[in-house]
Amino acid sequence: MKKCAEECKLKKTACKEKKCRYWIEYKDDFNCTLLSVQKHGKMTLREVAERLQISFVRVKQIEDKAIEKLIKTVDF
Repeated sequence: MKKCAEECKLKKTACKEKKCRYWIEYKDDFNCTLLSVQKHGKMTLREVAERLQISFVRVKQIEDKAIEKLIKTVDF
């Protein structure tokens, strides 16, 4: 786990490093996706949408685009 995530968990304070690639606006999980996944395990797209404060449809669009990019990088 990333050092800053461990510090936030230890201090029980929300992360303020908005430039961190793991930062999300969700103070219940210390603004950290790493801690959120550690705390909750697998999440549904609806749970992700709630945490990111965007629609379920938008999360699905992002997921589809990410899968498309992964497929393009795999050499068959």
